Amino acid sequence: MSPTSETAKGGRRLVIVESPAKAKTIKGYLGPGYVVEASVGHIRDLPNGAAEVPEKYTGEVRRLGVDVEHDFQPIYVVNADKKAQVRKLKELLAESDELFLATDEDREGEAIAWHLQEVLKPKVPVHRMVFHEITKDAIRDAVANPRELNQRMVDAQETRRILDRLYGYEVSPVLWKKVMPKLSAGRVQSVATRLVVERERERIAFRSAEYWDLTGTFATGRAGDASDPSSLVARLNSVDGRRVAQGRDFGSNGQLKSDVLHLDEANARALAAALAETSFAVRSVESKPYRRSPYAPFRTTTLQQEASRKLGFGAKATMQVAQKLYENGFITYMRTDSTILSDTAVAAARAQVTQLYGADYLPPQPRVYAGKVKNAQEAHEAIRPSGDRFRTPAETGLTGDQFRLYELIWKRTVASQMKDATGNSVTVKIGGRASDGRDAEFSASGKTITFHGFMKAYVEGADDPNAELDDRERRLPQVAEGDALTAEEITADGHATKPPARYTEASLVKELEEREIGRPSTYASIIGTILDRGYVFKKGTALVPSFLSFAVVNLLEKHFGRLVDYDFTAKMEDDLDRIARGEAQSVPWLKRFYFGGEAAAGTADASAAGNGDGDHLGGLKELVTDLGAIDAREISSFAVGEGIVLRVGRYGPYVERGEKDAEGHQRADVPDDLAPDELTVAYAEELFAKPSGEFELGKDPVSGNEIVAKDGRYGPYVTEILPEGTPKTGKNAVKPRTASLFKSMSLDTVTLDEALKLMSLPRVVGADAEGVEITAQNGRYGPYLKKGTDSRSLETEDQLFTITLDEALAIYAQPKQRGRAAAKPPLKELGTDPVSERPVVVKDGRFGPYVTDGETNATLRRDDDVETITPERGYELLAEKRAKGPAKKTAKKAPAKKAPAKKATAAKKATATKTAAAKKTTAAAKKAAPAKKTAASAPPAE
Repeated sequence: MSPTSETAKGGRRLVIVESPAKAKTIKGYLGPGYVVEASVGHIRDLPNGAAEVPEKYTGEVRRLGVDVEHDFQPIYVVNADKKAQVRKLKELLAESDELFLATDEDREGEAIAWHLQEVLKPKVPVHRMVFHEITKDAIRDAVANPRELNQRMVDAQETRRILDRLYGYEVSPVLWKKVMPKLSAGRVQSVATRLVVERERERIAFRSAEYWDLTGTFATGRAGDASDPSSLVARLNSVDGRRVAQGRDFGSNGQLKSDVLHLDEANARALAAALAETSFAVRSVESKPYRRSPYAPFRTTTLQQEASRKLGFGAKATMQVAQKLYENGFITYMRTDSTILSDTAVAAARAQVTQLYGADYLPPQPRVYAGKVKNAQEAHEAIRPSGDRFRTPAETGLTGDQFRLYELIWKRTVASQMKDATGNSVTVKIGGRASDGRDAEFSASGKTITFHGFMKAYVEGADDPNAELDDRERRLPQVAEGDALTAEEITADGHATKPPARYTEASLVKELEEREIGRPSTYASIIGTILDRGYVFKKGTALVPSFLSFAVVNLLEKHFGRLVDYDFTAKMEDDLDRIARGEAQSVPWLKRFYFGGEAAAGTADASAAGNGDGDHLGGLKELVTDLGAIDAREISSFAVGEGIVLRVGRYGPYVERGEKDAEGHQRADVPDDLAPDELTVAYAEELFAKPSGEFELGKDPVSGNEIVAKDGRYGPYVTEILPEGTPKTGKNAVKPRTASLFKSMSLDTVTLDEALKLMSLPRVVGADAEGVEITAQNGRYGPYLKKGTDSRSLETEDQLFTITLDEALAIYAQPKQRGRAAAKPPLKELGTDPVSERPVVVKDGRFGPYVTDGETNATLRRDDDVETITPERGYELLAEKRAKGPAKKTAKKAPAKKAPAKKATAAKKATATKTAAAKKTTAAAKKAAPAKKTAASAPPAE
């Protein structure tokens, strides 16, 4: 039955979706009898702390939000910021005849729908409305063909939520006690962090090897053209039949792994000289047909990877832009594991292939792509343009990041239904005998594409910036075996093996998916979490682990080995999918995970999986109870060499040599943004050599207190040492005077007089004609004047002590420049932004350095450095800022309008009812006053 015919019956239907943007789009597709409202995400969840747990729960239930003793019953509370929205939904439901739960068609969306049903307690018919694209036909079809809630999906999602709560709430406190407060552990985030740390360990252990080879430029003696070049470049392949060593022949220890010829610089140069007069000839020409098939349509992870490679988007920014495209009806649902296209989509793609590229590019049969993701939610389609006719990017009216991402999705989808690219690959071997009698053989490879097929529309990017893309041709001269060639130039080339590349967001997503760890739809939030927690920071696009993450992973590996084991985590995902399919029950599985217990021998579930480290997982509860074996100092200490140790302290990393208070003891803070593989013995020695500790400057002649200069984590400063017995807490507490050094000062040159002047700030300059005091102060953003609430910046720090009252009054006589003073020159130029096509520069702002293209500003993160930031990183920061959209301004509430006079009777009646209710509420509140504060955050009685 269509929405139009249903509406004709006079009923009113409430449709609930997650987001306001989605609600607005869908509302336009339904008739006047439909009310579309957003839940604004989750309305109910496990409590965020004990304060949100209802008073009737105590003990472990209150701490965890899960009753582990009674079948892991979760304690759900309505989110504090959603109570008003829940009230609104209840009011709308009271006026409706039917309820349609139209949340996303995945596990999380199913869970949101279930929570809505549980909280709203509808007394009218309830339908589960599902769709994977927001188009008029799709929405009307979804209304006409609803289904029931899928309880298995709900149970599986609830099990995941409980599992993640138990993991996080039990393991995180161990990190607080043994490493640092406010840290977090998570089922997937900790494993993702371990991957990044392990890659850095490989880089630290890596030993580079040097090797040499030869490159020759050989001429055919013919005049060449585009299809038949006159020369080719070939690399030395073998000497006297023995293959010459390349980078792949060396291990991470710098030693050869196989029996090959290792040329050093001297031997390479000698061989090049010996080949200078050699006559060369073609020894073999091997030609093979080349065929490349199109790439599958996008699923969530491949979209994230390609958006990173081609557009410079982070995973989070990609999903934010994709969400907007989906909600506004431009693409299908963006959280999907499937590469399947519907018959309608295949027809649309094939129609555009014919229209845009011609019938020669259309294969006779539609292409079908098999799903590669284990336990994929095949109910979804691949990510594609929405509708039964694809809009070209130019037809969408989109701009900026949304246009670029839509274009990427459109091209990939259309290309997936085009013919293969075909051509030929050729390998030519060239040989000659050197003057010293050695036989040298060179090799060159070429590729020609005779029919570009799908490459006319789309070519996939690569994680390796040096990798050759699929559509790149390398044409070689048309030569035959025995043809003579002349060596125009032979050069000796030196190379060094490189450590394994750090993960980028794209390559980490790929690694997690290949290891089947976590759900692809959550990877963006996982990467966001490990960045936000400070476990990982970015240098360019590379993900670099912090020293803090080394300590966290060290503890987890040694004492919770199973929880960060890759195979165990992947098998746990399998178990959760078995629960979703109804092949396993959640409560027995949670019991084995949390309390331990006998698992059947030979079973493949995660609770029985082993990782060979002797940790047999007697149950999570047992593991977190006995912490006596964890040595906090040991797990946070890492040998650097020559008696130097890197330690992760509560206030950051530092290097140390010798024991504290022992003779010769040295200690120095390590910069937070230092990559672990850059911490060498030599660098540690440099840190030790820098001025550190306390510099005694003398006594303050007024107070008699000792004045010292120190190097703190936020820079050098001076302070006074208060006498013993001075109260440090309570009402009578005395704080020592402290002041940061000027930029022109240093620890080893600052004097007592300068220190006393610094600590005398703020300085009273004088008062204006009205008697308002003007002071000179040094703040976070530099020196400034302050008069009441009016602040004015000073140009130099020295002015704090030299500026006169007349000069200060002259500054205040000028109109206040709201950040529009003479523009400072940019700190760095990065190039042209690929989206706005405007020049991008780094500037110094009030809140620190930021990148800007003149339209969008994005502050540099803690881990970004002005000197080392790359253009790609700058473009990524701008893309993330654009994806967030403009900051929302809080609208002022309009004064309440008075009701019209003619409705006074009804108004009085309603007022009387409300007043009575208000009195009851007030009375109840007075009775409840002595109760604990936690009751205030408990959900209202349903």
